[in-house]
Amino acid sequence: MNAPASTFADASTADNPIQFEPVDVVARFENPRADIDRDTSRGWLTRLVPILLVNRWPFVIGITLTVVSMVSGVAVPAVTGKLIDAIGPAITDGTVAALYWLMLILGALGLVSFVASFFGRYLMSKVSNQLEADLRSIIYNHLVTLSFAFYDKIQTGQVISRANSDIRAIQMFLMMAPMMLTSVFSFVFAFAYMLTVNVSLTLAAMISMPVVYWLSMRLRRMIFPLSWLVQARTADVAVVVDENINGQRVVKSFAQEANQVNLLAVAAHKLQWAQIKSIDINAIYSPVIENLTAIGQVLVWVYGGYLVIEGELALGSLVAFNMYIMLVQMPFRFLGFLLQMEQRARASAGRIYEILDRTPDIVDSGSPTHLINPAGLIEFRDVHFAYDDEPVLKGATFTVEPGETVAVVGRTGSGKSTIVRLLSRFYEVDAGTIHIDGVDIRDLSTKSLHFHVGQVLDEPFLFSESVRKNIAYGRPDASIEEVMTAARAAQAHDFIMDMRDGYDTVVGERGYTLSGGQRQRIGIARSLLLNPPILVLDDATSAIDVNVEAAIHESLLRLMQDRTTMVIAHRMSTISLAQRVLLLEDGKIIATGTHQELMANEPRYADVLDQQVRAHQAEPVLENDDAQAAEETDAEYRARIASVTGSAPSPGGSGPDMGGR
Repeated sequence: MNAPASTFADASTADNPIQFEPVDVVARFENPRADIDRDTSRGWLTRLVPILLVNRWPFVIGITLTVVSMVSGVAVPAVTGKLIDAIGPAITDGTVAALYWLMLILGALGLVSFVASFFGRYLMSKVSNQLEADLRSIIYNHLVTLSFAFYDKIQTGQVISRANSDIRAIQMFLMMAPMMLTSVFSFVFAFAYMLTVNVSLTLAAMISMPVVYWLSMRLRRMIFPLSWLVQARTADVAVVVDENINGQRVVKSFAQEANQVNLLAVAAHKLQWAQIKSIDINAIYSPVIENLTAIGQVLVWVYGGYLVIEGELALGSLVAFNMYIMLVQMPFRFLGFLLQMEQRARASAGRIYEILDRTPDIVDSGSPTHLINPAGLIEFRDVHFAYDDEPVLKGATFTVEPGETVAVVGRTGSGKSTIVRLLSRFYEVDAGTIHIDGVDIRDLSTKSLHFHVGQVLDEPFLFSESVRKNIAYGRPDASIEEVMTAARAAQAHDFIMDMRDGYDTVVGERGYTLSGGQRQRIGIARSLLLNPPILVLDDATSAIDVNVEAAIHESLLRLMQDRTTMVIAHRMSTISLAQRVLLLEDGKIIATGTHQELMANEPRYADVLDQQVRAHQAEPVLENDDAQAAEETDAEYRARIASVTGSAPSPGGSGPDMGGR
């Protein structure tokens, strides 16, 4: 079949960028200027280096100031020792000039150390917080590229935990690590000074350090698996809380509050066990690591005091020596705490990289083609698809002509909704091809495809925003008049105006302050405003009573005029919108024709309709209007539409001007 005339643009050769996104969306924040290192063989900290390098000047200046503060601090004990030694001559001989100079130097060193430490810590905190923000943006930017297959398998709480507590653990480590690094430098300078004073005294001070190092490495190996477990179980708690809040209506409907509390208690108890186990290990090792250094200090006072008495060491040098011991011991005193932070950051980084290293299933080809003003020819050619090795479509083949309205009918679980998800390329087909205007959708840019294929789902998702913003979600630049026109066409205007703030009323999370039928009408208005050339209705009026549905169908009939439309049908009233019906069974299209033709010639079609009628009559309608129980013929339904809307019973007519594309 020859493809109808359409407009396509090669993304690699187009002179002007083509807008497939809302035009008035202005970025309030810059995107990260760098990404993580994508080489999975590198260490977790090495992979963060590109983000740090983007902020290299604040980082370098911060490190430099921290080192300056450290050098000033290291010089203080030496000056203090000389100051003590200068007190004696000042008392006996009255030579106070050296004493004053040393006091002045000591004050200057303290001031320099304070100023450099203040600005150094400020800049390092700024860099670590910038890295936290960049990493969170990188995660979110990557999440929006992942297909539905990823979200089908991961829990929301797990994603939220990685984007919050795991990133925070990395940020806290990166803020503390430079301070530890300067402590190491202090150790080197202090150790060098101690060697110049007395080698044997220095060795006595360092006698416990090998044991401290061995215990630190043992602590590190034990803490890492527990750190991973703590972060994972923190995410498990977030999952339970998230599901409990979002599922409150189900929880209360089945009186399962106590059970949900128990689920949270179990998750919290598991987290508590991991945290207490980690605390227990730290409680054993950290005090030992911190206090082993005191052995060296005792030896220094004993042996150093002896040297002072024997006149082999000045008193000031001994005092300075002991002050340097404090600098030498400082890294070891914080070593247990830092190792715990490092292992938690390492575990958190691993959990974050699990997401960032996942390759998107749906990606544009090297040189994607932009779909522009499509005629609307849809072709499924021997399409196969399975969810987790469970086959759903097994060679589905059919064609929808430009401007044609086709209903897809089948039993529950036959793959009707899967067809529309594959059409929008939310999932990738396992075999076969899907074409729009003769072009394989895998060769089209996903943005242009989503831009031109509009969907109205059976359970529309509403954001916790105003009604106006929800309707104008696809066109944020739409005027209030355009929004109201779309709402009237969807029979939503009246109940919106009855709300306290009208179109500025903020709906609750997911729109749960509205009835199911009201949410569906807002979802329909959203698609009417967008005015896509290819329209998909996935049981879009299932929660609306038949009288309101009739008025909505009148607007949909106008909208569908000269527009390719696929309708996932469960009601006879919805099937009546279509010019042709596709019967789906066992993953294949087994029959096609008008409703009357299939009723006359295909008994399986009648069986499916009979099953759906019984199922629909057993379900409550989520609106307050009186529902019409009896099913109607196509002619009867169109006549009733005319009686409700006061218009001629025809599917054609000029539709309301929604603006849009």
